[in-house]
Amino acid sequence: MVLKALHQSLVSLSHVERRLEPFIRPPLDALLRAPQAALIQSLKTLGRRNEGLALAEEQELPDEGAYIQSIIDTMHEYMRRHYVPGTFQRGGNTKTHGVVRGEVTIRGGLPENLRRGLFKEATTYPAWVRFSGPGPDSPRDIDDVGFVSMTIKVMGVDGPKLMEDERYTQDLLCICTPTFVTPDCRANAALQRWILDETPLWYFFDPRATHLLDFWMQSLWNKTQNNPLGQYYYSCVPYLLGEGQAMQYAFYPKSKVVQHIPGLPFGHPPDNYLRDNMVKTLAESDVDFDILLQVQTDPFRMPIEDASVLWPESLSPRVTVASLHIPKQKFDSPAQFAFAGNLSYNPWHALPEHRPLGNQSRTRLRLYSELSRYRQEMNGTPHIEPTGAETFD
Repeated sequence: MVLKALHQSLVSLSHVERRLEPFIRPPLDALLRAPQAALIQSLKTLGRRNEGLALAEEQELPDEGAYIQSIIDTMHEYMRRHYVPGTFQRGGNTKTHGVVRGEVTIRGGLPENLRRGLFKEATTYPAWVRFSGPGPDSPRDIDDVGFVSMTIKVMGVDGPKLMEDERYTQDLLCICTPTFVTPDCRANAALQRWILDETPLWYFFDPRATHLLDFWMQSLWNKTQNNPLGQYYYSCVPYLLGEGQAMQYAFYPKSKVVQHIPGLPFGHPPDNYLRDNMVKTLAESDVDFDILLQVQTDPFRMPIEDASVLWPESLSPRVTVASLHIPKQKFDSPAQFAFAGNLSYNPWHALPEHRPLGNQSRTRLRLYSELSRYRQEMNGTPHIEPTGAETFD
């Protein structure tokens, strides 16, 4: 009870901070974020051991299967405690801000080493793009942890896939922080237990296994969000880029979007102002993102198995290889939001050339499949593979 009371006090303080951040964060980020991130990553490098792995080489953790099972069991239990049949939500990236139509266009003339899988040739694919909040619950936007995610289901992709439940899709998953909240699935299992106890902040401060550097790193990017359509997004975990080559990807925004949050600092912002700003933006204009790849060139400084390490751009700059175009549209009908419940995003909906790498990705293979299936069974909303031809009233 004491831990929960202290935790709630910290959360309440963060809610006050979220109301002030739009007025103070931009200049602070411009001045201090890059040097702080560099310091954090230097400290993390000092504490890591060089395993002598090759490029794109994976190394399974001891007892990895047990950690994965613990994560699945804990998240199942959270869902059972918080939802009744017909109302189940995703265990993570929970709150849907919107599912919108888009197009992914691959550039021509890419360097030869980048022309793999999805990026092999210049073409355009239809896509369904879901923007969401952090989870595992769905608070008012001003009270969340300052985090948004974007998941892109690219459709019409020919070729064999790593999962059999969808034949023509390639899913791209990314979040607004360039490193993941936990370094590996062992730490993720601990975080999920703290979440189940409704005290997730203690994961970072637990004296038995602190994660202060990760807390510091996440805090540099977690902030009061104003519009998911104008955010930078990162894959955080690596994927194959053809055999023997690993990459991470990122989405950089290019468009001007509505950013005003009514009611700040101490009024009453709408509960779903992020969705409102998306609606206003796409009622007036198209939105575009560049898609960039970063190729692994150093197995130690750019690790496969530690998702909390920021791959240095000094070793491998990000290269623009494609674009995501989201045309002006109306997307907030009840039918289109209900459609989100039929979609299952999984990084293993992928071409073999883009097989997900690392223990966090191996966790996602089972975790996302099992939780998605469980959610859809509880809600009676069967999984569908979309084509892009869907229409809504």
